[in-house]
Amino acid sequence: MNKFIIILLISGSIFGQQTERKLVWEENFDGKILNDKVWNIELGDGCPNCGWGNNERQLYTDKNHRLENGNLVITAKKDENGYTSTRITTKNKKEFRYGRLEARAKLPVGHGLWPAFWMLGANFSESGWPVCGEIDILEYIGREPHTVYTTLHTQDSHGNSVNSKKTIIPNIEEGYHVYAIEWTKDKIDFFVDKDLIYTFQPKNKNEKTWPFDKPFFFLVNMAIGGNFGGPDVDDTIFPKEFSIDYIKVYQ
Repeated sequence: MNKFIIILLISGSIFGQQTERKLVWEENFDGKILNDKVWNIELGDGCPNCGWGNNERQLYTDKNHRLENGNLVITAKKDENGYTSTRITTKNKKEFRYGRLEARAKLPVGHGLWPAFWMLGANFSESGWPVCGEIDILEYIGREPHTVYTTLHTQDSHGNSVNSKKTIIPNIEEGYHVYAIEWTKDKIDFFVDKDLIYTFQPKNKNEKTWPFDKPFFFLVNMAIGGNFGGPDVDDTIFPKEFSIDYIKVYQ
């Protein structure tokens, strides 16, 4: 096999049929700083949509992350001025439609933390949310240990988490795990490691129920508190780290 072509062969016992895909993009965080041709670092508190629309308590900075040993490490901190963290996106730089999209990550533990690996429609700036669509490949909240959330937001659901699955995984905080979607024109399957945990496949597809027929971009962040993370934050836990080993896209 040509060493420059990497093939992912997905077993039919997992996905129902054998599918061959090629690795088309990967981010291994091997450099000293984030590649600005790939990543945008978002700053601030989300104003005029303060709290990023979720009443989150953190301020995003360009100083709460580092690349170390081939990992992106996002560190949430607390000082006399409040909470700080990092939020990065690939908007207008790396956008994808369909395929297997995955990240290998290690979760932080602590009440009030809300790390996430997710995607928004590339038309977010023009159409707004939730019209653009949202794919939450991984969400974890510290107030619910051993639990992973996978969610789709659409116009039909009015932004509410009705297209969602809450999965109990007893060892999810231990070490690294792979969080992935298998996304086709027909459905989106969600996986943790090799386990299929949720499938989204609406019977009637239109722009309100299925905004997932266009490119999406990646977001990686760790929020503090908020509507989903919860109003109570344990200030004794900080600093806390969310580590991402890699992000890969197969098509």
